[in-house]
This record gives sequence, C-alpha cells and structure tokens, in this order.
Amino acid sequence: MAFVEPVTLRARGVVLAPLDTSHVEGLRCAAADGSLWQIRVTSVPRPEDTQKYIEDALNARAAGNRFPFVVLDESTSEVLGSTSYHDIVESVRRVEIGWTWYARRAQRSHVNTTCKLLLLTHAFETLQCHVVGWRTDNFNFASQAAIERLGAKKDGVIRGHALRRDGTIRDTVMYSLRSGEWPDVKAHLLYLLDKPRDSRPAPD
Repeated sequence: MAFVEPVTLRARGVVLAPLDTSHVEGLRCAAADGSLWQIRVTSVPRPEDTQKYIEDALNARAAGNRFPFVVLDESTSEVLGSTSYHDIVESVRRVEIGWTWYARRAQRSHVNTTCKLLLLTHAFETLQCHVVGWRTDNFNFASQAAIERLGAKKDGVIRGHALRRDGTIRDTVMYSLRSGEWPDVKAHLLYLLDKPRDSRPAPD
C-alpha cells in the first residue's frame, strides 16, 4: 500500500480529486484564464503541453514521488486549477505541497485557503505526517508571502537549484510546517475562512 493513496477531499464548495487524463480540456481552459503559462516563475502548462503535463504528473504518481489533484468547483464541476503532494518521503512521514496554480477567476478567493486546509488536514491528521514542506522560486514573491501567511517557517534557500521553463536557473526558497505547529495553523485557516468577507483581497 502506498503512503499517499488516491483520495478525494472536499469542503466549502471546493473538491480536490485525483488528476487524470479526462481533465485535459478543463485544465487547459483554467490555464487560459489569465494566460497563466506566460508567468515565468510558475509551473502552469502551455495549452499545447497540457496533455504531457498530466501524463508527467501521472508518471510521477506511479513512481511514488507525486500525487496530483485537480481543483474543482463542487457545484459546477468546473476545473479551477491543480495542486499536488510531491517529494513524498514515507520513511520520515514528509510530503511537500506544490505544483499549485489556479485560474484567474479563482484567485484571491476562498479557493486556495480551502485547498491548503484540505491538504494540510489530510497530511497531518490522516497520513500522520511529521512535516509538510513547500518550495518556490526566489522571484515568486507572491507565493513566498502566501506560504509565510500560512505560518510555515523559512528553512533556507538552495542556490542554483532548478531550471525555469525559459532556461534560466532559479534559486529555490524552502519552507516547512511541523506537526506540532499544525493546530495553530488550522485554527488560523478556519478563522480566515469563517470571518465575514469585506472589500479587502482575501489571503491567497
């Protein structure tokens, strides 16, 4: 039995379902909302690469290195984006959350906060993880700010760590959250989701 088994998670009108090849067109449309693949510091596939993007994710799942989800609107089944557990290390009960992106219409809404609540709850309370990690491009300041708002701790920067899609070499900023820190983070996420919404942008 794999450490991360297929599972569908849902809350507050958002569904995380196992990604499969039936989601190609929906994922392509989600990426087109905002031309997200043009952002150099993200992992969003170009329209013509969507099929391969999913196939690569499924191959990584078969190898035990990644478990990709499609993000759906529960009421319409519309594809809103994608996210994954990755760099799964069962021996130390660690996963990372990444490969995360959303259509423009879903950004600055409750969607990302809900997804993080679902993924972290499953990781810490079902998989019994000791640590959940994140990594992001050193120039993806929005992602770094969002991770820090979760309460994750910055572990450091790996210099010259990976290639960007445009061929440049990125430094990678690493973050983590330990199981003992999860109760406070969970309470904060629930507070963000439950508080009355106002005119200010929602945390993403």
